[in-house]
Amino acid sequence: MAQALFQSPSMDLSNNSSKASDIFGSQLRSLEIEQTQLRFLDSSKRNPTVRLKALMESPGLAQDTVENKPKVMRVGKEVSDHFKELKHRFLSFKKDKYLSNLEHYKGLAEAQAPKFMVIACADSRVCPSSILGFQPGEAFVVRNVANLVPPHGHGPTETNAALEFAVNSLEVENLLVIGHSCCGGIKALMSLQDEVISSSFTKSWVVLGKPARLQTEAAASDLSFDQQCRHCEKESINRSLMNLLTYPWIEERVIRGKLSIHGGYYDFTDCTFEKWTLDYKGSTMKSDSSCSIKNREFWA
Repeated sequence: MAQALFQSPSMDLSNNSSKASDIFGSQLRSLEIEQTQLRFLDSSKRNPTVRLKALMESPGLAQDTVENKPKVMRVGKEVSDHFKELKHRFLSFKKDKYLSNLEHYKGLAEAQAPKFMVIACADSRVCPSSILGFQPGEAFVVRNVANLVPPHGHGPTETNAALEFAVNSLEVENLLVIGHSCCGGIKALMSLQDEVISSSFTKSWVVLGKPARLQTEAAASDLSFDQQCRHCEKESINRSLMNLLTYPWIEERVIRGKLSIHGGYYDFTDCTFEKWTLDYKGSTMKSDSSCSIKNREFWA
């Protein structure tokens, strides 16, 4: 019969629909399902919403999605809660500080004239405004890993770009480099292997502090690794102070008495702060740069 059907193209199948259904039913249903899946796949490429819906309606395809859904929802809720807290803090700031000092903030909207330029570490535990109480408009701040200042010949970085603006345009009166205890950047510096060339951005950056590391190894080789790191945390600050003098426009203002260079060290294990000032006349710019300091203070 199947042969007769194929041999008679003009035959009317309307009278044989039940037979045709019996013969081709399973094949037609299979073809229909396949075409529907193809349409869904094509639509999902163009429309992510359709794709998501298709995944959710297909137990086999959506298995991973369903299994991961609680985790995704939990992370999303945590992020939402974090921003709710930030929103609350911002609105409190606006009410308690901004609106209460509206004239001051209107003045800042016109211009800024900070007295300090601060180079601090990016570490979340050592925010200079929280530690030293800087208010908006008082300090121009740049933060990087291990609070390093590259020498003038190193090339452009966000740190010397900020220095250029602060010194030449804002004409700040004080440059303050702040280091801190338990610095991960300094630990990475002290752990570097000279013979290893790394693709790590962090290692490529902290290698700028190599002179401080070499001085530490020479002066504190009998100390433990943690003690060497603490020594290097302070030594790297002084190296950065000397690096500041490699910028002609900084040294020129220091010579004229228009700019002072300072170091600071915050120990958050016992909440103490050391402050000192670079003695330009006592410091040298030789290859073995030595840093002379004055006006050292200890705040506890």
